[in-house]
Amino acid sequence: MVSFISKLVCQVAAIAISACLIVFLVLPAAPAQALGGEQPSLDQPAPAFTLPTNVGDGDISLSDYRGQWVVVYFYPQDFTSGCTLEARRFQQDLPKYAERHAAIVGISVDDVDSHAEFCDSEGLRFPLLADTDGAVSKAYGSWLGIMSLRHTYLVDPDGVLRERFLGVSPAVHSAEVLARLDELQLKPEDV
Repeated sequence: MVSFISKLVCQVAAIAISACLIVFLVLPAAPAQALGGEQPSLDQPAPAFTLPTNVGDGDISLSDYRGQWVVVYFYPQDFTSGCTLEARRFQQDLPKYAERHAAIVGISVDDVDSHAEFCDSEGLRFPLLADTDGAVSKAYGSWLGIMSLRHTYLVDPDGVLRERFLGVSPAVHSAEVLARLDELQLKPEDV
């Protein structure tokens, strides 16, 4: 019975997200707006956060990553097909991120126990953070009432927001993030 209810909740959530995406594609958004709310400004300090996680001492802050690039990605729910595919791609490319001195942090409304199970199930070696009240998702304009949207943000070593990805396709997203990270890390003499 619990499995049936879980599947039903996932199907309802998928329908709601699909309906919102249709609206998003039809209605133009202001430059700093997107489905999910007002986006934080590029080239400004990224919204700070501290959230519980399933790894380390139990909490991770954005400031813990000062001195390196950070991929902050929001996703709807552990164990769903798109979220699993996206996490697998990030995990598969983890050595490429390490070469670029970049860390990956995933954020959703799932609790720490769910994240621990998801990481164990998928062999994920990057932290997932529990934004159970949606406060951080809201700060990043990635909130859809009951869950985080699939948005990604690149934060530079100084804590400045350098890029955002709002129309994310899980199958190719990690490659897109790596390509943009390469562009942002180019030195002027390399251009």
